[in-house]
Amino acid sequence: MYAARHLIFPIMFGCLFAAQTLQAAPYSASADFAEELSKAVGESSPHVFFPNGDIAAPLHTPPAKKAPAAAPQAKATLANPVKTASVAPLAKPPVPDNAAPAPAPAPAPAPAPAPAVVELDEKQVQAEIDRLRILFQKDVPAAFTPTITQKDTWLALARQQISQSGYVVQTPQAVVVADRNPSVQRACVIVARPDTPEWTIIGCTRISTGTIGRKHHYITPVGIFTNTAERLGYRAQGTKNENGIMGNGTKGMRVWDFGWQVAEKGWLSSREQGPIRLEMHATDPVFLERQLGHMASAGCIRIPAALNIYIDKNGLLDVEYERKAATDKRFRALLRTDRTPSSLAGMAVIVVDSAPPPSTAPARTPSPNLVSARIPNSPIH
Repeated sequence: MYAARHLIFPIMFGCLFAAQTLQAAPYSASADFAEELSKAVGESSPHVFFPNGDIAAPLHTPPAKKAPAAAPQAKATLANPVKTASVAPLAKPPVPDNAAPAPAPAPAPAPAPAPAVVELDEKQVQAEIDRLRILFQKDVPAAFTPTITQKDTWLALARQQISQSGYVVQTPQAVVVADRNPSVQRACVIVARPDTPEWTIIGCTRISTGTIGRKHHYITPVGIFTNTAERLGYRAQGTKNENGIMGNGTKGMRVWDFGWQVAEKGWLSSREQGPIRLEMHATDPVFLERQLGHMASAGCIRIPAALNIYIDKNGLLDVEYERKAATDKRFRALLRTDRTPSSLAGMAVIVVDSAPPPSTAPARTPSPNLVSARIPNSPIH
C-alpha cells in the first residue's frame, strides 16, 4: 500500500505531460526541420505553433462528449452448444458446362490527368492581368493605392530576395509581396515576369505581421516562402479562444502553411532566434481585422478576409496544389469547388522590409531561411 501511494503521483504527472504535449504540438516536425533547424538555433525554446491563429491565447474548446459504453457481450446459454469444429463449409453449387462466364469486375477509374502545360503569349498574359485587376478592385474593398516610390521599392526588394534565394521566375506568375516595415504593413499581389524588371502590381491592401515587445511574439522573417505540395494547408474552423477571438478568421478561411522558419524573438533586445510555424491567414473579422495596417501578429502574416477569398478563389498560390489534386483527394478536398484557377498562378510569398536599418542595431546572425535555402524552381505553366 505504501509503495502504491508513492507511484500514483509519477503516473498522474506523466499523463498530464502527455496530454499537454499532444495539445501543444498538432504538427509533426519533418526530418529536415529536426536536422537543419537544430543546427540553426540549437535548443532554442519554445517551438511556436499557430494552428488556430497567431494571437498567442489558449483555445476554448467545448468538452468532448463521452462515447456510450459498449454493451457487454451476452454469454451463450444454449443447452447443447454448437461445436464449430464439426460444422462443414457449405458446398458451392455446381456450374453447368454451358454457363456464361462471370463478368469481370469493372476497372478502377484512372486518376484525372495533371493540368497541361500552357505557354502564354503576351496578349494572354495581359488579358489575365486585366481580369485579376478588375476582380481585385471588386472583391477587395480595403484596397490600398501605393505611390510610385513605394511600388519601385517593393519591386526592387522582391527582386533582391529572388536573386538571393535562388528562386527562378521561369514564367509570368502571381506572387504576394508583403512589407513588414512597421510603418507600412502592406501586401501586394504582383505578376512577376522572367528576365525583365517589368512586373505588374494587381492590387495592394493592409496586413499585419509579427509585433515587437510582447512575449512569445516573433518578428515575421524576410525571405521567399512557397506553398509547395510537400505540406498540406488547411481551413479555419472558426473556433474562438477564451477571449472570443477567431485567430484564423471565420470558418472556411484558407490558411497557407509555409512550414518551419527561423524568426527573431521580438520581445528580446538581443533578437535571439527561434523556430516558428509560418502561416498566412485571415483574422477575426470583428476585433482584429480593423487593426490591419499595424504590427499585431505573433509572427504569421494576417490578411483581410477579402484578400484571403480572392487569392483562394483564383488559386493564385496553388499551382502545385492543382497538380497534386489530380491524384490526391486530400488536396482536391482542400481547394474550393467554385474556384477559377488563374493561368498566372504561382506559389510564392515574398516578405520584404522597406525600413532603413537602424544605426544602433545589435549584432545578430542572419536568419537562416530554410525554405529559401532549398527552394524549388518556379513551376512552368
